[in-house]
Amino acid sequence: MKLVLKMLLTAIAVVILAKILPGVYVDSYSTAVIVAIVLGLLRVFVKPLIILFTLPLTILTLGIFLFVINAGIILLADKLVDGFAVSGFWYALLFSLLLSFFQSILYSFLKEDQQKQMS
Repeated sequence: MKLVLKMLLTAIAVVILAKILPGVYVDSYSTAVIVAIVLGLLRVFVKPLIILFTLPLTILTLGIFLFVINAGIILLADKLVDGFAVSGFWYALLFSLLLSFFQSILYSFLKEDQQKQMS
């Protein structure tokens, strides 16, 4: 259940960012849910492999190259999902940063609910 809530919150964040950023386009709410699922799968399966292959560069840049990897994951999701478009690398980078920020805020509400249930 928590995984489904996280995907829905990510989809909400994708829709909000598509409204805010001029270089990001999402066709519909169902497309946003698909984008959230694809991003989750790419982060689980593809991102660790890319990090492993680019580990020397990531260490050399003190982890800043991870931002480039995140933008690449967003651009890959753009290619995989019809109805989702990012107009370039810089918009993908900004989208990635803002999505992480929104997710941390939205996921904090889930943690608060969990703590209330445990009390």
